[in-house]
Amino acid sequence: MAETPVLETPVLQTPRLLLPPLALSDAPAVQALFPRWEVVRFLDASLPWPYPPDGALSFIRDKALPAMREGREWHWSIRPLADPERLIGAISLRDTPDENRSFWLDPAWQGRGLMTEATTAVTDYWFETLGKPILRVSKASGNLASRRISESSGMRLVASDERDYVSGRLPTDYWEITREEWRRRAR
Repeated sequence: MAETPVLETPVLQTPRLLLPPLALSDAPAVQALFPRWEVVRFLDASLPWPYPPDGALSFIRDKALPAMREGREWHWSIRPLADPERLIGAISLRDTPDENRSFWLDPAWQGRGLMTEATTAVTDYWFETLGKPILRVSKASGNLASRRISESSGMRLVASDERDYVSGRLPTDYWEITREEWRRRAR
């Protein structure tokens, strides 16, 4: 039986963004931007907080890159197309139940629709390149900006419960969209 080849994470592009695969060289920029309360408060409680001085390096080197090589996860840095050397966030896809996509963006760049562009590009990759049948995400119910991104991309709320986040135990919403729904939305 032939083994399924692992796809190398490609560079993605949107009208305003460049999304190259996350690299070890991105660790200093991630470390400078990521450990902020407004970025991490709605992230899973497994995230070490306070964030350690080598947190970005450890994550990229020990978790993200091995998972990318194994074809279980796909991680991209988010950069303005007009300034491709400047990292402003990250977005990831994971082949895990209820948690297929996650992202963060430097607060200075929020509110401009950039994350909607990034999520559209990686969601299209999930369905059209990887051939996945459904995309599921969970988020703290109070994370209204993330909720708006799910709503605007055609996702629907399918369940709720509680989970532990960096900021404590919070109500959690589970969202999903199928490949067929995504394709209908794209027309």
